[in-house]
Amino acid sequence: MKTLRFGIVWIILLTMPIAAWAGSYGTSKSASGAMNTQDIVDTAEAAGSFNTLVAAVQAADLEATLRSKGPFTVFAPTDEAFAKLPPGTLENLLKPENKSQLQAILTYHVVSGKVMASDAAMLTSAKTVNGQSFRITESGSGLMVDKATVIKADIPASNGVIHVIDQVLIPE
Repeated sequence: MKTLRFGIVWIILLTMPIAAWAGSYGTSKSASGAMNTQDIVDTAEAAGSFNTLVAAVQAADLEATLRSKGPFTVFAPTDEAFAKLPPGTLENLLKPENKSQLQAILTYHVVSGKVMASDAAMLTSAKTVNGQSFRITESGSGLMVDKATVIKADIPASNGVIHVIDQVLIPE
């Protein structure tokens, strides 16, 4: 019995740092290999740097979609990226009468399917859920979508993957 308890304690101690790191980004597998149930929205909420994005997704009535089976690839602007928008832009987009415009902007950040950064780097463009395409290029600073730089890639969720970007993408 002591050996069993000792083994369990070691397993817990060894997996705690991995689980703590994984939880902050909503990885799709835990240290034990079990599937994580955090979808794209839960993963974004847990990261703590996508509060504006999550609020916008909720205001646009897109939360249920991003919690669905997917898979989806989301190019997720950080709170800092939203702060770069001209003053009043976000507040205006969050008004109920501008919901369709907000939906168009947010769905321009989503690609159907699970596209890892290494796969995206081989593309020149990607068709978004809103029907338009954005450019994909590589520069000295890394992978870019339109004028936004991917600052962290391949954050897995149970229904897709998130790539963190430094600017809000605006469709034509």
